[in-house]
Amino acid sequence: MSTHDELVRPDRLGPALAAATGDGRWRTLRAALVSGGKSNLTFLLSSAAGELVLRRPPSGTLLPKAHDMAREARVQRALAGTAVPVPQIVFEDLGGDLLGVPCYVMRRVPGHVLRDSLPDGYAPAAPDKVAMADALVDVLVDLHALDPYTVGLSGHGRPEGFYARQVATWYQQWQQSKMDDVPAIDALVAKLRARTPRDVRAAIVHGDYRLDNCLLDRHNPGRITAVLDWELSTLGHPLADVGMLLFYWTESGEPRPVLTPALTATAGFPGRRHLVDRYVARTGADLADLLTFWAYAHFKFAVIAQGVWTRSLAGTMADQDFGDLSHEVVRIAERGLELLENAA
Repeated sequence: MSTHDELVRPDRLGPALAAATGDGRWRTLRAALVSGGKSNLTFLLSSAAGELVLRRPPSGTLLPKAHDMAREARVQRALAGTAVPVPQIVFEDLGGDLLGVPCYVMRRVPGHVLRDSLPDGYAPAAPDKVAMADALVDVLVDLHALDPYTVGLSGHGRPEGFYARQVATWYQQWQQSKMDDVPAIDALVAKLRARTPRDVRAAIVHGDYRLDNCLLDRHNPGRITAVLDWELSTLGHPLADVGMLLFYWTESGEPRPVLTPALTATAGFPGRRHLVDRYVARTGADLADLLTFWAYAHFKFAVIAQGVWTRSLAGTMADQDFGDLSHEVVRIAERGLELLENAA
């Protein structure tokens, strides 16, 4: 049995999918790891019946509240039929009986995942890249405009005290995954704790919103066909998503990130200011606290990077090796600290 077969268990998953879909051809399936995932693992499942996508946590010991398959599946079910495009869930085993861990399977949605380069002939001109940026912002606006209680997500998070609780939660994750003390992390946390963003209407927050967590229409770069990776979704302050989007949106001349793509730093892509201006034009949002959430995004991703490194060293990432990420953790934290120090 191959490593991937141990993680996917086609002998068990195949019959379960055949029963769930009513198509016996799923009894015999093949699984291929989709590279790029730094937290949960994604496998493309194929058979004579077509293609589906499996999501499951990495192997090994997991941090508390991390890699939450139930959260991902729940929000995708709730958003089905809304203005926010998500893949259809076709099978769930949230008790972990089938693979030994919670998992779910969803329809494969056609579209491009854009990471380090564009497909040949795709979005060749600057207006195409601007349309891509606009579509990304517009779907985020649509997400934040939804009433979480109307779509059935009233228990998906606790909006009250969202910011302080997020900082505390991620600092706890840091304490559990760090290998050495990083002064920049502690200094950044201290500055974040000293800030208190104003309360706004609770929104559905994706938690990891970025270009490569979306699928782009293969023929129209100005259209998103699906938003993926809802593991960190919750109810909270919408600027948390805007801050994360700005963190991921690398501009020309900036250091190239190790774990995330820097496609947006290439010619033709608009800068962060364009994203912010479009979000404000669509929502009328008050951006007084945007810098706080942008710095918070740096802290959050520094902790994520530490977790990726820890899991990679432990061999729980399906043979994916991300190398020594200690310098990247420090760089990200120092940049977040710099943002707040320059604003003081």
